[in-house]
Amino acid sequence: MAQENQGPATDIHGARPGVLSLSIKEKSALFAAYMPFIKGGGLFIPTNKAYKLGEEVYMLLSLMEDPAKLPVSGKVVWITPASAHAGRAQGIGVQFAANESGNSARNKIEGLLGGSLKSTRPTHTM
Repeated sequence: MAQENQGPATDIHGARPGVLSLSIKEKSALFAAYMPFIKGGGLFIPTNKAYKLGEEVYMLLSLMEDPAKLPVSGKVVWITPASAHAGRAQGIGVQFAANESGNSARNKIEGLLGGSLKSTRPTHTM
């Protein structure tokens, strides 16, 4: 099993191709990763693994202190290459699937972020 350590706030483990286990432990890391401008919501996932636009992925999300893992499927809709300017982290943006698990993940994230969704602080993508 390959492991990529993204620091204390975000841990990613690739169990098998197309499956990501993502743990976001801090609200600031969740804010930086969430992509509310994507229809149905999505998350930016720092990774140096190569993905293609449209590629299907399956995620197991652990958010903050909640021990439950949210199973979410989605597709790659954003790629930040290693050579990105302005010090942007390399990775992918995954749009949540338009189904119950995708809606559940979006609602959970937006509930955790609350009013900070309106912040103008920079994120991994904008």
